[in-house]
Amino acid sequence: MSKLTELKAFSCTICESSFSKKSNLNSHMRVHTGEKPFSCEICGSSFSRKQHYMTHTRVHTGEKPFTCEICNFSFSAKSSLKKHMCIHTGKNPFSCKTCGSEFPTKRSFKEHMRTHTGEEAFNCQLCESSFCYKSSLIQHIRTHSGDKPFPCEICGVSFSQKSHVNRHKRTHTGEKPFSCGICASSFSEKSSLTIHMRIHDGDRPFICGICESSFYHESNLTKHMRVHTGEKPFSCGTCGSSFSQKSHLNDHMRVHTGEKPFSCEICGSSFSRKQHFKNHMRLHTGEKPFSCETCGTSFSEKSNLTKHLRIHTK
Repeated sequence: MSKLTELKAFSCTICESSFSKKSNLNSHMRVHTGEKPFSCEICGSSFSRKQHYMTHTRVHTGEKPFTCEICNFSFSAKSSLKKHMCIHTGKNPFSCKTCGSEFPTKRSFKEHMRTHTGEEAFNCQLCESSFCYKSSLIQHIRTHSGDKPFPCEICGVSFSQKSHVNRHKRTHTGEKPFSCGICASSFSEKSSLTIHMRIHDGDRPFICGICESSFYHESNLTKHMRVHTGEKPFSCGTCGSSFSQKSHLNDHMRVHTGEKPFSCEICGSSFSRKQHFKNHMRLHTGEKPFSCETCGTSFSEKSNLTKHLRIHTK
């Protein structure tokens, strides 16, 4: 038996991970059982490991015992200090020989390597899903437990993932950190920027199997399919009219309420629909974006172009 085997004498019977101490094996087993014996008395969050619980309590106490000797910046967790040090050294200590990715901790490096080997060491005991990353398993477990440990400090709404609450907070702050390098449009979510970029590169990956129309976003294809199916899932509770899109129902409801939320700052005219407001603004700007390919005549509204085209088809 090698010295390395002797040092890791305690093995997990589920995923075959091995440990040098029985206490470490006991802690590891909670990954599979979902047990979280360490609970925070302040917010109720629970943890499978005492060290994670201790780190969490510092969120409430404000304690930051790990200080960078170079810039004196302090952290509540030792792992955060290790990651921070990479800023000064300019290099992460763990490098993947397969793809060249670098990682600040051995743990994150080991988890990354599973993406190459296909190993999924973290198994859900409730639905048999498996994951390469422990963090992914933890997030997944919340779909079963309904646990939402990340509250918005502004409105109190809670989320199952920290990234989701960070994204939500932008609805309050108006922050749009993801910018398009071509037209300078900015977005609050990276996914919105990805979808937007399809406008510039012409990528329309969502194709209708009936008429072959293509769309930038899957939701637009879903809306389009109702043209073929005739489905109108959005109904008016006042008059019973139904619509294929929720936005059309919202526009329709203003017929009953009399609301006209779109106002022209130039002449004061108000409109119940955004499109009618946009059409109106062209009266002031003189913009005519709809042109006839046959004779070149331009129009401020698409409906007028459609009427005009009948002249050429007669």
